[in-house]
Amino acid sequence: MAKDALSLAWLDMRRRRFATAISRLEAKADIYEENFEYYLTMGIACLYVGDIGASSSYFQMARRIKLTDTRLLLGQAAIFLRRGDTARAIQYYLEIKENDPLNKTADAAMEFIRVHGNYDTICRWVDTGKIEQFYPPLGSNPDKIVLITVVSVAFLLGSLVTFIMFPRGKQYAGPRADLTKLELSSEEKSDAKEKDLSTQSYAFVLSNKEINRRYENALKYFQLHRDNAAQIEVNTILNSDASVAVKKKARLLMGYFEIPDFDSITDVPSLTDVAANPALYIDCWVNWGGKISNAVTYEDGSYTCDFLIGDDSLSRYDGTVKVHFNAAPSVDLSRSVKILGKISLEDGLVCLAGRAVYQSIKN
Repeated sequence: MAKDALSLAWLDMRRRRFATAISRLEAKADIYEENFEYYLTMGIACLYVGDIGASSSYFQMARRIKLTDTRLLLGQAAIFLRRGDTARAIQYYLEIKENDPLNKTADAAMEFIRVHGNYDTICRWVDTGKIEQFYPPLGSNPDKIVLITVVSVAFLLGSLVTFIMFPRGKQYAGPRADLTKLELSSEEKSDAKEKDLSTQSYAFVLSNKEINRRYENALKYFQLHRDNAAQIEVNTILNSDASVAVKKKARLLMGYFEIPDFDSITDVPSLTDVAANPALYIDCWVNWGGKISNAVTYEDGSYTCDFLIGDDSLSRYDGTVKVHFNAAPSVDLSRSVKILGKISLEDGLVCLAGRAVYQSIKN
């Protein structure tokens, strides 16, 4: 049985063939004049190909016919989100929640705005395509379902072969990055300590074996995506009597560490641990909770505050650190927050270079 152009266009879009869907529908424009589903489908297709002007026009035509369709509101909210107009985007998401309280896309988008809603991050998400997770959902890609089925069968067969050929209990994980050039040479391993210790004092005096072990640990933690743990090993080496060659490679390793987010961060030290030995934790990332006070926004847009670290009510208070942001975060200062930041020292005191702020949308 023959399918209409709208049904075929949606199948094209589920297969992520947006240009095909647009061409198919453009050829039927005279038939679908003043048709809500036609305008909505064209708007969504244009949104996914990045033609924001056309997408906005089609959504406006659809809105003249129907105001409260969730797919339409998600599409219009996504356009404002792409532009960095988070205030307008949130208005649309709140309208969606009134009509569809369980809508997961609206929930995820509002959480994103709360946590990462600065213009720089939005631009990066648009550039990488990650912003598409907040577009009107298209449903499962039928081509991908077939591919997954084939891959799953192959994986099961491969797992059976692996189970037979390799001992149980041992994991085989591919490397995160090729760090062969950062491995210590045999000469660097044998001469891992600085020979002349008379010209400088060191926070840590380590044996040759200990330096090698800590460096190997740093490489291992990196491959396990435990950058904070790797950073602590690196900091130990940099503040020790390790040789110049070993310290140079340790600093190069730091260049491979990634900026975490609230979900990916691991091995987070407590403020108590950091205050006891700050040198060990410089450049580590934390996601501490507490409340903001004494916030100041400067003429260049930068922002500083005192961060009172503890639980939501501060019935447990761990201490206070200064936090610096490049731009003022949008938060309610009367409520608790979590701050993602990198540890540094300022006049010998622990402080944070703030990266993001999370504040629950629940009161």
